[in-house]
Amino acid sequence: MTAETATTAPGPRALARQRRRASAARFWREYRTHRAGVFGLAALVLCALVALTAPWTVGSDVQSVTDAPGRPLESPSARFPLGTDQFGRGLLGLVIWGSRVSLLVGLLAAVLSVAIGALIGITAGHFRGWYATVMMRITDWFLVMPTLVLAIALATVLSRSLGTIVLAIGVTTWPTTARLVRAQTLAVESRPYIERAKALGGGHGHIMARHVLPNVMPLVLAQTTLIISSAILAEATLAFLGLGDPTVVSWGGLLQDAREAGAVSSGDWWYLVPPGIAIAVVALAFTLCGRAVESVLNPRLGVSR
Repeated sequence: MTAETATTAPGPRALARQRRRASAARFWREYRTHRAGVFGLAALVLCALVALTAPWTVGSDVQSVTDAPGRPLESPSARFPLGTDQFGRGLLGLVIWGSRVSLLVGLLAAVLSVAIGALIGITAGHFRGWYATVMMRITDWFLVMPTLVLAIALATVLSRSLGTIVLAIGVTTWPTTARLVRAQTLAVESRPYIERAKALGGGHGHIMARHVLPNVMPLVLAQTTLIISSAILAEATLAFLGLGDPTVVSWGGLLQDAREAGAVSSGDWWYLVPPGIAIAVVALAFTLCGRAVESVLNPRLGVSR
């Protein structure tokens, strides 16, 4: 190799960046072939834009009860396209503002759940022995216990806040991720290069962080997108049961307010339908994205396009 060739050849970091860009481009090409996944992604981008621009489009004063612009429980009209709530606040603005809380709580709870599940799954698959036995029995216990009941118990004991909701959902929905990641970890650690890494003096932390984690990350990513929809539904359920933060507006909180106002018995459908549709659309969009990601990362699943 000449000196000129050595100076023009890309370095290890440049090669790594090229591989990552090529991998991302290949992933996007495969993802685009899934029509349902593209539809779900478009819906999520729209919802995210609505949530991020809410301070400028509707403003935080939309939550004010004392300065409500309309009469209580007005039906949809040109002034209030989705009607008003029991305090006279426009439901369109409340649904838009509530998207910020619902999406944030769902995302944070899913990240916490997947982080716990990945940590337990990787360590149980790596160390095995008594540690794996204890961790898997704890996981089995969480699996057989009703998730919603555990979340309600935690939300009842702790203070009513968004942090409590995130914690309650995150610490009760990780077992499925833990079992999936452990199975993948066992498969990775049976490969020859893991034995070579151990023979070269690689410690436990090095093997888990440099060899196991990169191989289970696609599974973790797919699992995260699937859990977000469940986390949003769980947040809405807890808020509907009156266990959410009463000082913030969320989609589940709007449904709980509608129940307290007697919207079901009085036929005020506009109080119930908009937040319910918003929850259903976002949960469906995350599910479609998760299934598409799962199919791209593991084509053997054969998910329909």
